[in-house]
Amino acid sequence: METRDSMLLRMRPEIPSAKITPNMSADECFQNMTLRPVAKVQNDLLLAAFRNYTAKHKNVFYDLTIEKRLDYIENAIHKDMKFRNSLKGIIIGQFTLEEFNIYIQNSSALNKRMMDIVKERLKSNIQLLEYDFA
Repeated sequence: METRDSMLLRMRPEIPSAKITPNMSADECFQNMTLRPVAKVQNDLLLAAFRNYTAKHKNVFYDLTIEKRLDYIENAIHKDMKFRNSLKGIIIGQFTLEEFNIYIQNSSALNKRMMDIVKERLKSNIQLLEYDFA
């Protein structure tokens, strides 16, 4: 029987630009080996979570200009701790046991990297956040 860890690793995409070099920090390696592939796998769920967030906040997001929408994404993730924690859960829930043990040793720095990746994912998929798609 296949283990949970091996199933999680098998379903992750390879990201050619996420290279590991000998002079990288441990956090940077973790970002490229774990955070980026997990965020890519969880992309649809991250978008759905953001759509749900906007719906709970009266859909004002859809009335904003593109620049204001980008700011809205930044502020939602930066200021709303409940939303931020749910996004962290979407990512952390896809860690292997070994990755989780690495994560808890430096969670503050890795949380910052994680949220930066999530913000960029949402921003780069802003067309999919149009009201028609929601």
